[in-house]
Amino acid sequence: IDSFGGEVAGVFDLADAIRAARAQKPVRAFVAEHAFSAGYALAAQANRIILPRTGAVGSIGVLVMHADMSGRLQDEGVNVTLIHSGAHKVDGNPYTPLPEAVRASIQAEIDALRGLFAETVTAGRGARLSPEAALATEAEIYRGGAAVNAGLADEVSDLAGAFAGFVAETGGRRIISGAMSGRAERFRPTKEGAMRAETTETEDREPAATPETEVASGAEPQAAAAPITAPDAASSRAEIEARVRAEAAEITHIAAQAARLGVTVDAAAALREGRKPDALRAAILEQAAAEADARDVVANAPPPSGVAPKESPIIAAAKRSVAANTRP
Repeated sequence: IDSFGGEVAGVFDLADAIRAARAQKPVRAFVAEHAFSAGYALAAQANRIILPRTGAVGSIGVLVMHADMSGRLQDEGVNVTLIHSGAHKVDGNPYTPLPEAVRASIQAEIDALRGLFAETVTAGRGARLSPEAALATEAEIYRGGAAVNAGLADEVSDLAGAFAGFVAETGGRRIISGAMSGRAERFRPTKEGAMRAETTETEDREPAATPETEVASGAEPQAAAAPITAPDAASSRAEIEARVRAEAAEITHIAAQAARLGVTVDAAAALREGRKPDALRAAILEQAAAEADARDVVANAPPPSGVAPKESPIIAAAKRSVAANTRP
């Protein structure tokens, strides 16, 4: 998200739709680098909001502007007459000064909209930001860690690494404690808006051994694996995310180096395809070497068949000099 806000029309319905999607899949908001006003109303519906150190969120408020052009029109000799039916039909028009009663009516309307704004933010943020706390911001904006401390965001991180970690998190099966787990984690929002993990059996799990197979093999039954505790799983997830972020940074660096060799690398595509830095580096070197060999072949290519090579002008001149100085 990189938004300084927008119109009220449609924003709350869209916010409801984004929040409803959390029942089907995890939703993240990556702020790059602004999520203000309507932009924040949408960001707040994600399970988590991630922003960089310089990113900013907030501006939970509503703005209406009225321009009184009556003085300028009068100076130019223009007199505007509004012919209307209905006492409030032309409230707020720019051709007359704004009456105090109309100002009060507009103020009441935007105050109500601001209250709806705060309620919508809380519907997405849950216990992390109450309606009262949202209103208490007085439409202030918060940057980086201050946004997290105020409850308007959840994490300060570089966005490329955070997005790569999110891709890894939602990619299905996970590696836990060095072994491939037979379960995949699926995320669902709790009532408070936080996320909890449920495990479901993966379809490609190894089938369980039948009693007949165990008797025939005569093998000693193996002890059941110790269950993975919640702290261990959380630690493993953190390690995986850290490794993915490090690989994402390395792939970005490799892409920059490849450009110097004249090889174009799509770092984003490499991350999506799950390519490892070592494999990517080897492929780049192989491509650079192949292109260098092709240039050498072109530079040293022999003349076409049946065409005699052209003699050097220097050698031709030397032959003529020798012939002129030779006596019979």
